Amino acid sequence: VQLQASGGGLVQAGGSLRLSCAASGGTFSLYTMGWFRQAPGKEREIVASVDWSGTGTYYTESVKGRFTISRDNAKNTVYLQMNTLKPDDTAVYYCAAPEVAYYWTIRPKDFGSWGQGTLVTVSS
Repeated sequence: VQLQASGGGLVQAGGSLRLSCAASGGTFSLYTMGWFRQAPGKEREIVASVDWSGTGTYYTESVKGRFTISRDNAKNTVYLQMNTLKPDDTAVYYCAAPEVAYYWTIRPKDFGSWGQGTLVTVSS
């Protein structure tokens, strides 16, 4: 599956952004989808993940209560709504999907298809 992320930008602390990731070339509704981020000098980390049905989700602790992951299988798109943004949220955000259908995971090594990344910059 091919993934195209969009929606990044520059926002002040406390603001909001909505990232989108459009999928093509596969059966989107069969796959867990994840959002990851990588800040300068840091390793890539999982931000949130949603299972193929949209009912199961995972959030890393630092974004709980502020970010919401969702998906629209009819539109082959996964979203990341980010509220109350902080400077520490500054990073390149990537969407990704595992190679295996119906596979729930949050481990980066299990994700074989990656979008190109979209930069989120939060100013203080």
